Amino acid sequence: MKEKFKIIDSHAHYDDDQFNEDREYVLKEIRENGVIGVLNCAASYDSLKTTDKLTKDHDFILGALGIHPENANEMKEDTLDEIKAYIKDNDKIVAIGEIGLDYYWEENPPKDVQKEVFRRQMNLARELSFPVVIHDRDAHKDTLEIMNEFPEVTGTVHCFSGSVEFAKECIELGYYIGFTGVVTFKNAKKLVEVAREIPLERILVETDCPYMAPEPNRGKRNKSDYIEYIITKIAEIKEIDPYKANLSFNENFNRLIKKVK
Repeated sequence: MKEKFKIIDSHAHYDDDQFNEDREYVLKEIRENGVIGVLNCAASYDSLKTTDKLTKDHDFILGALGIHPENANEMKEDTLDEIKAYIKDNDKIVAIGEIGLDYYWEENPPKDVQKEVFRRQMNLARELSFPVVIHDRDAHKDTLEIMNEFPEVTGTVHCFSGSVEFAKECIELGYYIGFTGVVTFKNAKKLVEVAREIPLERILVETDCPYMAPEPNRGKRNKSDYIEYIITKIAEIKEIDPYKANLSFNENFNRLIKKVK
């Protein structure tokens, strides 16, 4: 009999507006379909509060709090103090994120603003000894430069989109590499190579839901139980048993957040 996956989604956004109509139904459904844990990652200033609430309302949801580079202009003088207050009040907040750099959209905040906000949040992670969840889009060089400035900080580079060489540099700094449904796409040759070349013990699986649904659900609203397709694909790439891969990814996540479930 085939073992049922025990899924941990290392990066999700269940406070996103796309879940406003049926959030509780979806969360109940994914639980019934083998999801044992979710890390909900804040992005905007408003999502600090909604992520905090999700973790308090659902026993299987943990939280990461941070300001996404696209929202870097929302970082105020006292925002880090607010994040610290949430963390002090809630032991289910386990990481700083989603933070980083995004140079893809021209309308994003200027690069110097993004870098300053990224550095401030990396500094907070260092101060609290928290892992970070890093967003890096078309900004590999600058992202790595800032990661190198904070050698005491580790975490995950989520929705990884770089080369094998970049992945290995991140791993050397102690980071994990997060794979989304993109690895299942037909045109994902570079990402498949990354999955093949890096150690199993440095891989995390994630949805980034409601975005990035894997094949065969590409284009649909994503949800955490779809991770089974990501696990199966990476196991196929690495020529290992999918259930063993699943357990390994869960161990990696628990090692990262230092809270074994």
